[in-house]
Amino acid sequence: MERTEIRVGTRGSALARTQTGWVVDQFRAGGHEVAIELVSTRGDVVTDVPIAGIRGGDGVFVRELERALLDGRIDAAVHSFKDLPTAVTPGLEFACVPLRASPFDAFVGHSAPTIDQLPTGAVVGTSSVRRVMQLRALRPDLQVRSVRGNVDTRLRQLDEGACDGLILAAAGLGRLGLEQRITEVLRPDAFWPAVAQGALVVQIRSGDQRMAAVVGAIDDEESHAEVRAERACLAALAGGCLAPIGAWARFEGSRLHLGVCVLGPDGEGVARILSRAVGAAAETPEDLGRRVAEDLRRQGADGLLALGREDETRHRQG
Repeated sequence: MERTEIRVGTRGSALARTQTGWVVDQFRAGGHEVAIELVSTRGDVVTDVPIAGIRGGDGVFVRELERALLDGRIDAAVHSFKDLPTAVTPGLEFACVPLRASPFDAFVGHSAPTIDQLPTGAVVGTSSVRRVMQLRALRPDLQVRSVRGNVDTRLRQLDEGACDGLILAAAGLGRLGLEQRITEVLRPDAFWPAVAQGALVVQIRSGDQRMAAVVGAIDDEESHAEVRAERACLAALAGGCLAPIGAWARFEGSRLHLGVCVLGPDGEGVARILSRAVGAAAETPEDLGRRVAEDLRRQGADGLLALGREDETRHRQG
């Protein structure tokens, strides 16, 4: 007899469970029986080094969930889209992007409410290469400390005085009901978010028509188009989810706009740090992303990313 219950996989952090719980509630509202299965990922287990320092760091939060999907242990996996590599795993597909939350980063200040107001030598906690480089550009006098762990752990370290401020995703704080901790929202052109930040994605097995129908009911067409454009640009620049590339696509009326920032080792960007383009009516989100990538290449993006990889290698070696 065919199983009717849908099994949805998620990481075990409070944020991951909250995000997945929202998706599951939408499925149940559609009349489906749903069970949640917690899956531990390498990124959750290894918390004593920056993500970029974990072997196979690009995708450390998703590989075990993908294996569970391919093995048939779960029928769908809910991810933060920004954690996913640009390469699509054979046999799986990204079937649904619900309405996107805020794509921006947020500063949670302890000794000052904004980055500009921090005193010289203040310590800011983050484990993201992209965020570190932008901090270098904004405030080269600040110190950066790697901070890993779930959101509650990071906030506790802040409150205990381990740093003067944190940079976190505004969407994560919002989903956990912690918007009140935000003291500054960081927006382009001063500070660029990660590709697909604020967006969830539901991944299923390719060819699973039943699940495609289930998840398609909660897909948000504009949010999906935005992240398709951002990820196409990232893929065209040969960058994984850890590359120091920021992006923000958004609709203005019926036109999709895309801005992208490529960062160098010292926070210096590609020719004024950003490139903007406006999508034509007949242009797909992927075409727009690739066109912006070519524009950035003409400005020297490949060389800047190569310098960044060299800088990261030197840092790892000591």
